[in-house]
Amino acid sequence: MRVKSLLLVIALFFVGAETSAQRFLTDMMDTTTTIGKGIYPIYQEYDRLRFGGYMQPQFQYAEDNGVKNYSGGDFAPKADNRFMLRRGRLRVDYAHFNQKHQPLAYFAFQFDGTERGVNIRDFWGRFYENKLEMFALTTGMFARPMGFEANLSSSEREAPERGRMSQILMKTERDLGAMVTFEPRKKGHILRWMKLDVGVFNGQGLAGPSEYDNHKDIIGRFSIKPRKIKGLGWTVSGSVSGYYGGITSQSPWIYRVSGTGADAVVKGDSTPNNVDYVSPRHYYGADFQLKIPNRKGFSEIRAEYIRGTQTATATTSETPGSYPVSSATGTPSPLYIRDFDGIYLYYIQHLGSEKHLAILKYDWYDPNKAVKGLEVDPSKGFTAADVRYNTAGIGYMYHINAHVKLTLFYDWIVNEETKVVGYTKDIKDNIFTCRIQFRF
Repeated sequence: MRVKSLLLVIALFFVGAETSAQRFLTDMMDTTTTIGKGIYPIYQEYDRLRFGGYMQPQFQYAEDNGVKNYSGGDFAPKADNRFMLRRGRLRVDYAHFNQKHQPLAYFAFQFDGTERGVNIRDFWGRFYENKLEMFALTTGMFARPMGFEANLSSSEREAPERGRMSQILMKTERDLGAMVTFEPRKKGHILRWMKLDVGVFNGQGLAGPSEYDNHKDIIGRFSIKPRKIKGLGWTVSGSVSGYYGGITSQSPWIYRVSGTGADAVVKGDSTPNNVDYVSPRHYYGADFQLKIPNRKGFSEIRAEYIRGTQTATATTSETPGSYPVSSATGTPSPLYIRDFDGIYLYYIQHLGSEKHLAILKYDWYDPNKAVKGLEVDPSKGFTAADVRYNTAGIGYMYHINAHVKLTLFYDWIVNEETKVVGYTKDIKDNIFTCRIQFRF
């Protein structure tokens, strides 16, 4: 009997692999499907072990040679097209339950293998409190609980890549830390509609090899789970997020913007008190999703806005993976503080069939709200790191079968015209992507 049960586990594992895929980066395996419910008693006896993964081979064509971009990495100086393996993910999930069907512990490990090398993406464990059935503790390398797009799995996202702002502020989306989750799990609980995540993290994430200062970043997200509007059948969800972190200065120099518009200028402040000063990384965000069912498929609108204060360097607003140092002298470089904002807007529409999907996307990232256009002037201390970008995307997705999908996507990328050399007009950096995703 035990052998037959084990064989059934293996068979249902392969049949149900697609139905139990994770939509968000820290999701557990789905037990709400028919297969999940039917196999649950067997998992109770043998625990739950699942292997899953996907790969994304793609072809890209850029508007010019050597395009620098956030659509899969910069092109080589003499190349305007390329084949590449954008992602090759393998994930292992293990869950252990008690006799009451309550989760006790959960473990996830995922790595990414491409022609550029192999890297860890997830390596975390989660412990569940089962007296109140409300709390869980997650620790290890996992996704930061900040925003919607950053947490949506790359295998589920309709656009090929996350927006420029997500990649600059929170490169690779993951970080090392610990997080407490408040999420009532009892059926019929009055607060079952909500979820609250609060975590403490190193700050640099997978962008760097290790923590480089004593300061830890606090991140929190309050989410309203998808809820149907009575009488309409529409589904709404949303969240608010906050990121309270910083970088401890190792240099006596810190630069800030003084004034706004034509009067704005970058000013440096040099004082011994700046050493060990925590230069802020404070982000505030809100997101909203509305899904409207159609006769075949659905229409969906998503909106997400993030603003705040970012600390980086003179030449980029990207969060440094290690503390920046001068290439000439090896001494710590000064930090630059800028106020930023950005937005993501999606419109997703099924085309008379659940297999065919049209995607419209628009986003902007303004790394320095104090100036715009020709006000971004090198004579006043501004650089390419202060240039705003707007990106409009249009795409088509075809679900060939349950395990294979095709995505065609074109990004129009527009930078503002400034006085910075190389950014006095719009750069030719539009990109077309043709991707096939295989998932098991």
